[in-house]
Amino acid sequence: MTAAPDPADCDTETVTVPRQLPNAITVVRILCAPVFLWMLLVDGGANGPLRWWAAVLFAVAIATDGIDGYLARRNDIVTDLGKILDPIADKALTGCAFVGLSILAELPWWITVVVLVREVGITIYRFIVIGDHVLAAAWMGKLKTVAQAVALTLALLPLWTLVGEWVWWPTVVMMTIAVILTIASGIDYAVSEVRGRRRARA
Repeated sequence: MTAAPDPADCDTETVTVPRQLPNAITVVRILCAPVFLWMLLVDGGANGPLRWWAAVLFAVAIATDGIDGYLARRNDIVTDLGKILDPIADKALTGCAFVGLSILAELPWWITVVVLVREVGITIYRFIVIGDHVLAAAWMGKLKTVAQAVALTLALLPLWTLVGEWVWWPTVVMMTIAVILTIASGIDYAVSEVRGRRRARA
């Protein structure tokens, strides 16, 4: 007669997460960026089904940023590749959103240019110093990404067709916060890197 399993043993069992799963989720997020942009531009500002689907795809894709990070930290499988790909995935999605909204004349180009200069600049710098150290996302950079995600989601969803033009006000407020945090986090990265190099020399 087979003995019943000890409940204590069952409680200690853990689900093993494949080591590359978080990175795979990040790669899928990167691949979603051009699909989202295509859907947004094909709609052409008509606020039809494609616009709604584009907004939903953006919101779902950007939300996976928390999922892959959580899985990596919870299962202690954080990798240098993940630290590099994760911010690139966020920048690909948000960059496509900023460019798409500006092409549709729903967002001033100067905002998109400021954001892209900061994002592309930090990304290039990451690759320049990759042989020395991995420039991971800082707390202000993560806060910036959240602010951008909320602002862009509000801007992408054609909620004004349902509730009226007043919905533009919270969108403008969130976009202003996102731009301020984008600039501030860029300065924070630069200052942190300068201080780090000075400490290394000392």
